[in-house]
Amino acid sequence: MEFTEPFKQTGPCCFSPNARYLAVAVDYRLVIRDVMSFKVVQLFSCMDKISYIEWAQDSEYILCGLYKKPMIQAWSLAQPEWTCKIDEGPAGIAYARWSPDSRHILTTSEFQLRLTVWSLLNTACIHVPWPKHASKGVSFTKDGSFAAICTRRDCKDYVNLISCQSWEIMGVFAVDTLDLADVEWSPDDTAIVIWDSPLDYKVLIYSLDGRCLSKYQAYESGLGVKSVSWSPNGQSLAVGSYDQMLRVLNHLTWKVFAEFMHLSTLRAPCSAAVFKEVDEPLQLDMSELSITDDFTQQNSEYGPPFIDVRYDVMELPITLPFQKPPADKPNPKQGIGIMSWSKDSQYICTRNDSMPTVLWIWDMNLLELAAILIQKDPIRAAAWDPTCTRLVLCTGTSHVYMWTPSGAYCVNVPLPQFSVMDLKWDFNGSCLLLKDKEVFCCAAVPLLSDDSNSDYSSDD
Repeated sequence: MEFTEPFKQTGPCCFSPNARYLAVAVDYRLVIRDVMSFKVVQLFSCMDKISYIEWAQDSEYILCGLYKKPMIQAWSLAQPEWTCKIDEGPAGIAYARWSPDSRHILTTSEFQLRLTVWSLLNTACIHVPWPKHASKGVSFTKDGSFAAICTRRDCKDYVNLISCQSWEIMGVFAVDTLDLADVEWSPDDTAIVIWDSPLDYKVLIYSLDGRCLSKYQAYESGLGVKSVSWSPNGQSLAVGSYDQMLRVLNHLTWKVFAEFMHLSTLRAPCSAAVFKEVDEPLQLDMSELSITDDFTQQNSEYGPPFIDVRYDVMELPITLPFQKPPADKPNPKQGIGIMSWSKDSQYICTRNDSMPTVLWIWDMNLLELAAILIQKDPIRAAAWDPTCTRLVLCTGTSHVYMWTPSGAYCVNVPLPQFSVMDLKWDFNGSCLLLKDKEVFCCAAVPLLSDDSNSDYSSDD
């Protein structure tokens, strides 16, 4: 892997959908860099510090959320002199997003008073009263034809089906939820999944005409659903719960066909490979070197000596590090907090929040555990390569960690005092964005074919 030099950032960073540009927030400035050369191709000045960035689907426009102001500013790469400013006045703006046609912006006001659709083609705007959430509760079909917008009135949750061409409401139906958490279209645009708040375990599948196709409830007492995700091929729906279990439903009968438990002790028989991160101190023979006290004191300011890490393959049985959440505090750190499908829908990775240093990788073809990665520090982010079966994760250290079906390996980031707090793939899988608190860098990742059987080591 080849790394760029570090660049300054103070907020969100985002690749364009065409994978040609990288947008970076630096205080009130929006910096657009070319992904190949990392040269600045455009520089826009906003009216306040940038809190949020989102590209339009055609990669021609980009919006900046200035939530402290609060307002939205949009810019055009093709026409740098073109500007757009959206201000809701006293209602404020809590969130903004692009429509699939890249010519409309949807904003949600403070206190969820209304959702407004703003047109970039004319001055028209359309209001949807009482949206359920600010950043959630809105989902578009994959072909961009329709939007499902959740609203709440008279203590009841509703789904509004809206045409993304005319922005007219095509239908409204009530849903059987106490406090709707979110909504998501299926990848084939034939069904809508809705799930309730953690206080009531309920996953509902609706057709486009408002018929409830299925209602799933794993249990009644205790905290319920924490995360929901469709597989890319649309054949499976994964549901992560607070009971530390992953359940997977099929798209034909909407019945559970797989249940995976995240146990604190792993015993045989189990075919999963267990990789544990261990320290590998740099071995140097310094017996014949003479180092002055001034040199030693000067270098002590730069922190501990360089320590490399590697993965060791562990034998079963093995006890995994487990943290029991306190019973007297809200929002317990337990349940499936991270859940992500590989692009071919064969694997799904999960993190049980009561075991924050452990990443589980499940094989959905064999319906079994494929691998476990045990890190020294809590896992902050994990992302699948959008082009092949390769998983990358970070833990807030100077390393990134990769897993493929052929093995796992650690990669050191060769930048001084750089800790990887977050990471993102570009849309063609060739560039990996690594974020620290105030800087970022990018890594050129070698292409990996799905049928590659090469073995990896920590030295790669």
